[in-house]
Amino acid sequence: MRAGRALVAGTAVLLALAGCSSAAPAAEPPTGLTGELTVFAAASLQGAFDAIATELAEQNPGVTVRPITYDGSSTLATQLVDGATADVFASADIATMATVTDAGLADGTATVFATNSLEIVVAPGNPLGIGSLADLAALSTSGGKVVLCAAQVPCGSAAHRVLDGLTLTPVSEEQNVKAVLTKVQTGDADAGLVYRTDVLAAGTTVEGVELPEVASAVNEYPVVVLEDGEVARAFVDLVLSADGQRILGDLGFTAP
Repeated sequence: MRAGRALVAGTAVLLALAGCSSAAPAAEPPTGLTGELTVFAAASLQGAFDAIATELAEQNPGVTVRPITYDGSSTLATQLVDGATADVFASADIATMATVTDAGLADGTATVFATNSLEIVVAPGNPLGIGSLADLAALSTSGGKVVLCAAQVPCGSAAHRVLDGLTLTPVSEEQNVKAVLTKVQTGDADAGLVYRTDVLAAGTTVEGVELPEVASAVNEYPVVVLEDGEVARAFVDLVLSADGQRILGDLGFTAP
């Protein structure tokens, strides 16, 4: 009987030890990137870059993405040249990006990641029957209110290219494409020229008129790392990745 009791006791000890050895190990701390990210981007990129930044933060809980600064590309480029700091810059055309890279502010080479094209934007239902750039020019010379981006802004530069040979006097020239869109949405303007992506983002608040001249109104969007670091490069990599391109495509951008 003693031997039997000893055997039972020994078995219990072994089972207890086995139970301890099979216990789940302590959870490992989350791994991934850590740090902060500051991005300057063209106003037309707001929806896409907000979504991409959110995805980066979700994949890397240790990353803090500061609110992205959106404005006209030329305004942002001037701020950067004048001393503003950012980790990543994305502009709505190559010429504006060159302002920053030629100033020696980039860490590496800018990469084109998307393209965008102009459309005429009008009130829902197109009450004035605007169907072409000639109609847009006629509207402006007959007392209608047409707004454009300023010539130094990428959307303004593209507008001047497609309007070459037409007489059009805008009632205002805005510093970014969102301002043009807002004027049409609020009724402060009858029509304007904005990017296709802005028309799509505005939903039913406006209507877009596609341009036969769209081939000459395509803007290429480059992005570059300004302050080298893993977080900045991870953001740019995500923009260029299949996921980033899907987000951009869903919002109306096209691949370069």
